[in-house]
Amino acid sequence: MQNKITSLFNIQYPIIQAGMIWNSGWKLASAASNSGILGLIGAGSMYPEVLREHIQKCKKVTDKPFGVNVPMLYPNVEALMNIIVEENVKIVFTAAGNPKTWTSWLKERGIIVVHVVSSVKFALKAQAAGVDAVVAEGFEAGGHNGRDETTTLTLIPMVKEQIEIPLIAAGGIATGRGMLAAMVLGADGVQIGSRFVASTESSAHINFKNTVVHTNEGDTQLTLKELAPVRLIKNNFYNDVQALYKKGATPEDLKILLGKGRSKLGMFEGDLENGELEIGQIAGLIHDIKPVSEIVSEIVSEFEHAKTHISSL
Repeated sequence: MQNKITSLFNIQYPIIQAGMIWNSGWKLASAASNSGILGLIGAGSMYPEVLREHIQKCKKVTDKPFGVNVPMLYPNVEALMNIIVEENVKIVFTAAGNPKTWTSWLKERGIIVVHVVSSVKFALKAQAAGVDAVVAEGFEAGGHNGRDETTTLTLIPMVKEQIEIPLIAAGGIATGRGMLAAMVLGADGVQIGSRFVASTESSAHINFKNTVVHTNEGDTQLTLKELAPVRLIKNNFYNDVQALYKKGATPEDLKILLGKGRSKLGMFEGDLENGELEIGQIAGLIHDIKPVSEIVSEIVSEFEHAKTHISSL
């Protein structure tokens, strides 16, 4: 299954395990890389020295390529980037910020740079900044999201039409059929997040994993657009947010309610009522928790079967 993405990252399958705060530590990233895809450590929830520890542990258990996902909205980004260079990690996915800020600096140090975008406009900006590829993420995705609410089905072909660099599709992809659909639309590969939350190696709390498995269509909602749009499973915290909206909440009101550590409380510590439970709409198709190797095998097998079925039509 060789193409632009497998060549860029030197991996077997054009699949990236998304970097997700509180869900994607060294165990998940190394298991993904050992399964023939690109594993990413999610640095968004890590202090610099914690990231260093995860990188070093990952190196000990895989000799395959892996990368680090860095959301640029956090104050310690410079320290994270320096550690990535010091630890000789050669792949960085940036998100939630201007790609011009770090792309040249990283590439001067021999690092492959991919930027996550939610629109054609930002895809073009990322290309102009010199990134090696973009992840175009549709509105279906979990966690922090774009404000335009453009779905993956429409975003991928529109981005493909405008850019020349490799394109990775994300948002609402958890199966081989979804992967094939994204690639038919023009993607060179896919980034998958939610499916890997419900894996044995995910660092998510078991309470959260079990909740994901039992999430149905309509159980998630994009909210907090005045701060940073985020897709959440509906729970007490979500209900409190909605109640505040009904009272005419200001961004400052929302910040006070949000406070600090909500995502850690929900996804990492397992407080299903008071924490943020970030997951994509595709959770309605996730029915079990299993090892990453089995998940990847199922996705690839289903992709090949679906491709053969379409070819026979």
